[in-house]
Parts: sequence; C-alpha cells; structure tokens
Amino acid sequence: MSDHTSKQFDSELEAVRSTVLKMGGLVEQQVTDAIEGLASGDLGLLNSVITTDARVNRMEIDLDEQCSHIIARRQPTAGDLRMLMMVIKTITDLERIGDEATKVARMAIAINEAERLYMPRVDVMHIANAAIAMLRKALDSFARLDPISAAQVVRDDLVVDNEFSAIIRQLITFMIEDPRTISRSIEILFIAKALERIGDHAKNMCEYTVYMVKGRDVRHISLEEVEREAAE
Repeated sequence: MSDHTSKQFDSELEAVRSTVLKMGGLVEQQVTDAIEGLASGDLGLLNSVITTDARVNRMEIDLDEQCSHIIARRQPTAGDLRMLMMVIKTITDLERIGDEATKVARMAIAINEAERLYMPRVDVMHIANAAIAMLRKALDSFARLDPISAAQVVRDDLVVDNEFSAIIRQLITFMIEDPRTISRSIEILFIAKALERIGDHAKNMCEYTVYMVKGRDVRHISLEEVEREAAE
C-alpha cells in the first residue's frame, strides 16, 4: 500500500470512527430526553425521542455500508480489521440502545396519558443515571481506545443489575398490597428493563473496545479476567 493510499485509508477509518461517535451522541440524547420526559411529563420531548429513532436507524445502515465497502476495497488486516469489526458491532448496540430509549418514551407517554393514577412510589432515576453514565463512559472508552476505562464499565453493569432487581422487588410489593397499581407497575417495569438493557449494551461496547486494543475476545469470561486482560 502506497503512502498516499495508506493516508486515504487512515482518513476513511477516522471518518467512520467520528460518525460512530456522532451516532453515540444522538443515542445518548435520546436516553437523557426519554428520562427527562418521564420525570417532567413533557410529551413533546418524549415524541421527539420516538421520531429520532428513524435517524439512528439510518446512521446504522450507512455505517454498515461504509464498513463493508472499506473491507471490500482495502482488505484490511490485524488492527484495522479489528477496528472495523468493533465499529460494526458497536453501531448495532447503539441502535438497540436507541430502541430502548424509544420504549422508555412510549411507556412514559402511557403513564402521563393515564394521569399517573395509582403510581407506585418507585424511583427509577438511580438506575437511569447509572445506565446513562455507563453509556457515556463506553463512548469515551471507544473514542480514546482505553481498555482500563472500558473494563470499569463492565464492572458498573453489576450496579445496574442490582438496581433492576431492587425495583422488581418493590413493584411486586406494591402490586400485592394494592392491585390498582398493577398497570402502572408493569409500565415502570418495562422502563426499568429498558434501562437495564441499555447498561448491557454499553457493557458490550466496552468489551469490543478491549478486543480492539488487546486483540482478545473478552465476552463470556469473568469480570476479573476482563479487568486483568485490560490492564496487561
């Protein structure tokens, strides 16, 4: 590969990475707007989350096509191929995070249309803030190719999982004590599950970052092994 061709290739890879981060920023805004809309009852904000989903889907398709064309034209190897594989997997998780944000927005609209009658007193803001923090760290780890930070996000997923379990226990108690809360409890359960899934997708993104930098697939291994691999 000539120096000129190599520079073009590097430019193409950097353009792809930059677009992934733009997609990540858009998805992060979806999540934060969905949570803000849930808290405030701002239906305009919630509807904007839903309409933004089509734009996120379009970005995923465009990036997939860009990566496929680069692979076909450049036939990258080693680190460059890992980078493209990481991008393809990352944008899939980002698109799914956008889907989860849309679910939160739809449930929030249903709750507000029901005028919040018989709402169980369950706080989802802790799990929401934890999931958003994971997503931000995941995008930062991707941008900086930082495996140490990525491994921390994998550990943070335990916090989100524990928050989700606690919410389930609270909702069960409310539904047993007052069956009138069942409809709202189910909607809150869907919201909490969507937030827990956002944490899972952020964790996945960080596992891809460790793979990119270290060259080892760290899915389906223990947290301690992931942290050890990232630190070596």
